Amino acid sequence: MPLTLANKITILRIILVPVFIAVVLYYHPQRDYYRWIALALFVFSAGLDLLDGYIARRNHEFTRIGALLDPLADKLLLISAFVGLYIMGLQFPLIHFPIWLVVGVISRDAILLLGAIVIHMAQCELVIKPNIWGKLATLFQVLCVIGILSQISGSSLLWPITLVVTIISGLLYVRQGIDMLNRGAL
Repeated sequence: MPLTLANKITILRIILVPVFIAVVLYYHPQRDYYRWIALALFVFSAGLDLLDGYIARRNHEFTRIGALLDPLADKLLLISAFVGLYIMGLQFPLIHFPIWLVVGVISRDAILLLGAIVIHMAQCELVIKPNIWGKLATLFQVLCVIGILSQISGSSLLWPITLVVTIISGLLYVRQGIDMLNRGAL
């Protein structure tokens, strides 16, 4: 089956991740334009996420590869942003995420990845049903990155909310995974 347009857009999002990382890591206060380029790349990638989802729904282009690549593209971009901005923040406090937020975001995704591997190894069907908490977690994480890169005053107020929403969504996905394992064991 050839790649759908939505899948091609998702692949473009994945290809943009190393470009985004490089731009973030080249940041220096004397080269502040890198921060703006990183912001543009991040917003462009987030916009492509909305676009590929819209195209997939409109054209009924739901594929197995899309179901795998779309969340992968999201996680690659967000984890890269949180880690990259944390690392750069150690040198330049202007762009700085606190470690507790970075650990919270990465831990949730690592736990979910581990759960998916366990479900796959148990030969159970892995069907990830997005929920409102997962979508809110992604939204708040995106807003945090945009807030840091655009230097929006008060954007740090989103950090504790983001962590709480991220934890809640993680717990709900873990519960879904346990249900899948229980159904597979029957």
